[in-house]
Formats: sequence, structure tokens, C-alpha cells
Amino acid sequence: MIDINIVADKETLGVQAAARGAAAIREAQARHGHATIIVATGASQFEMLNHLVIAEGIDWSKVTAFHLDEYVGLGQEHPASFRRYLQERFVAPLGGKVEFIPVDGEGDAEQEARRLGELIAGRRIDVCFAGFGENCHLAFNDPPADFETEEPYIVVKLDDACRQQQFGEGWFPSFDAVPERAISMSVRQILKSELIVLSVPDERKAKATRDALEGPVSPLHPASILQTHKNTVLFLDPPAASLLKRG
Repeated sequence: MIDINIVADKETLGVQAAARGAAAIREAQARHGHATIIVATGASQFEMLNHLVIAEGIDWSKVTAFHLDEYVGLGQEHPASFRRYLQERFVAPLGGKVEFIPVDGEGDAEQEARRLGELIAGRRIDVCFAGFGENCHLAFNDPPADFETEEPYIVVKLDDACRQQQFGEGWFPSFDAVPERAISMSVRQILKSELIVLSVPDERKAKATRDALEGPVSPLHPASILQTHKNTVLFLDPPAASLLKRG
């Protein structure tokens, strides 16, 4: 089930998405003494992360954070590195208190996927912060996505629409510079999260939003699988919601 929230603008979206996720982290710490979360990257997460790192009442020393994906072969010094993104926008603002488990795509990708799978296996995931792409991808699970694998992390080939989005957002100097492979959290691993908080702004996400929410559940529209999740909260701004019948 997806709880759809259309808010005034991107800043409000970030405030509300962060507040919903922060509440889940506080609840997990109150119940279990610790929280495990998944954090995402990309332009859609800027405002949410800005507000999450200043949320009150969270003991970040008792939080373990995984992240969704990373390019294969890209060094952390590259402006598009997701490890760099999260170090700068998440770990550093928290003073390094959070236990951050990065995806390292510079070595053997298959071995790294196995390493991460072993680290996350059997963990309770209290909240997953995510978005979805212009091609409706979830993490780097591009269409047609693998809805069946039980492996927590997998090595994937990025389709042209995904790579074009990364170039279009300004992370790379050219389309050809965008890597063709990535390590991604699998769809089934994402669905194991107790709560999924989605931040999806901008008109360029409007078609993907419609496909994810109003179309059938299909590997051709990977984010549509969230229709089957027990507790997903989606925050949209009006441009992203512009093609919805209900919007």
C-alpha cells in the first residue's frame, strides 16, 4: 500500500519526508535500542537529507546506514560517486556518529555485492529512504527489473534512459562518461524494509509516477512493485503528480 502525499513544493517535500523517516528511527531506537536504515542519493534526496540530519531526538551513534547503490569503477573522488555524496550530505553533517556501510564499486563488483549481502542479511530494516528514476527504476534496478532474486545486492547493467538521467542531472560531463554497470540493492531486499519513505519531485518524474502508481505491477515499471509493500509513504510535489488521475 502506498500512502500518497502531494505537497506544495520540494522544500516542503523534504521537510515532511525527513520528519516521517525520523519518527520511524526514533521509534525503532525506543523499541530496540538501535535502528538500521537505508539512504538514497540523487537530486531527489537533497532537501530530505538536509532536514534528516538536523532531526531532533535521534541518537545517531545507534544507527547503521546502508545505501542503495554505487557505480562500478567510479572512485570516491568523482563528483558523481554516491559514497562521496553521502559522506558530504549525510555522514559529515552528523559528525561521523552514524555507522555508514558504503557500497564500494572500485574493486570486484560481484565480491562486493556478496560482502554487502552478508552484512545486511537477517537485519531488521526500520526505514528505507528512496526515490525512483525517470525510467521508473527503483535503486538501480532498471526495467525490466529482477523481481525474483533473493540476493540483497546485485550487479546490474544500466539502461540508456538511466544513464541519460545521470548525465542530464549534471553528474557527468557526457553521456559516454556515465558508467554502464552498478551495484544495486535488489528489489526484494528493499521490500523487506518496515517503512519506505519516497521523495519524488519534478515534472520529469511525472510519467514514472503515473506508471508506478496507476499502472499494473510490472518489471517494466520497477517502482510499481511498491504497490505490494505493506507500508510505503510517497511525497510528491505538484509537477511530479501532474499526470495522476487522482492528482
